[in-house]
Amino acid sequence: MTSIILAAGQGTRLRPYTDEIPKCMVPLAGKPLLHHQMETLAACGADANMVVVGGYRSDKLELRNADLLTNPAYDTTNMVATLFCARDRMCDGEDLLISYGDIVFEPRALQALIDAYGGIRVAADRQWKRLWSTRMDNPLDDAETFRMDENGRVIELGKKPEGYETVQAQYMGLIFVRGDRVADFKRAYDELDRNGMYDGKDFDNMYMTSLLQYLIDTGRDVHACLIDSGWLEVDTAEELEHFESMASNGTLDDYCRLS
Repeated sequence: MTSIILAAGQGTRLRPYTDEIPKCMVPLAGKPLLHHQMETLAACGADANMVVVGGYRSDKLELRNADLLTNPAYDTTNMVATLFCARDRMCDGEDLLISYGDIVFEPRALQALIDAYGGIRVAADRQWKRLWSTRMDNPLDDAETFRMDENGRVIELGKKPEGYETVQAQYMGLIFVRGDRVADFKRAYDELDRNGMYDGKDFDNMYMTSLLQYLIDTGRDVHACLIDSGWLEVDTAEELEHFESMASNGTLDDYCRLS
């Protein structure tokens, strides 16, 4: 298995914590987000072939046993472009794990994704509203749609929800592509219109959820791996400080148990 961690973004909403270091190196509970993630990968045996795709302040990345690739256009592109800077490491026939660099997750969440059914699968949290409610009065303000059919195939994700009925779970930023689907995953990327618009973004700045939606819309099955809590996304300075406070008072373990 190859594990690719996407860590090129500038993390502007995490300033001042990201003034001098990349987003994934910001510490939570005494340890950089990246190192929390790497330890979870190791716990699940997914650390033998790790790649970090950096960009902003990549000189500050502490990689341990991972290889570094860079997105030289990190300041003018988005996450899909960052992912495909590692295209040469996506080997046909070899399982592929893709992870956002600003999340942490428990081994049980990652293991569930590795063990789940489906050629392309995404981790999603059924209990998302519980965590969101600790941060804001209206969880829908910071949620995205995630709808599945009766067989657990994702039919829509990444849109602005109009109500809770369109958020059956919350996409976490973890994707697994089985080895026999890697070639088609790359083929789908090649099919995209370089002059097109995707959820209001041009090709270079498209969201990962837009790529996943394209896979769905072109008849490729994307399966949901549903978990209950066990992860965090750290996107803003306020979120970081909120989670640090919860870690200090002992309540964070009820939502995500950090190593």
